[in-house]
Amino acid sequence: MTYEPMLVPDRKPNRTTRTVLIVVAAVLAVCCVVGVGGGFWLFRTVNTAVGPAREATGAYLDDVQAGNYQGAYGRLCERVRDGMPQEEFTRVQSAQLKISSYKITGVSVSNYNGRVSGVVTVQLVQVAGGRFTQTIPLTKERGEWRVCQ
Repeated sequence: MTYEPMLVPDRKPNRTTRTVLIVVAAVLAVCCVVGVGGGFWLFRTVNTAVGPAREATGAYLDDVQAGNYQGAYGRLCERVRDGMPQEEFTRVQSAQLKISSYKITGVSVSNYNGRVSGVVTVQLVQVAGGRFTQTIPLTKERGEWRVCQ
């Protein structure tokens, strides 16, 4: 009698590591897609919220810089216009040192109990060379941003 070894089937390779790596790669890919999409959505949401306030402040400062005090007065909120006639506003603005340039450095918008307001931080440079930082408060009236100093 001869001894014949018993044939053992080949072992199936253990593919656990490969499966785990595939799952981890798929999860990372999904996270990246969600992160990019979420970042884009967040950027658009923030830009939509602060963009109009920034533009309103820029338009107001452009009018003041150009000496268009009537236009600047029209960009003020009702409370300020009710407390200061246009002639007084023009007199006060004419007496101040002229602005040669400005740079908007920050915008903050808030909604508190349905009252939408904002604050814009601006670095101003005067014709005489003086530099200073000013915060300009805004409020939203009838869908439009108004300077409300």
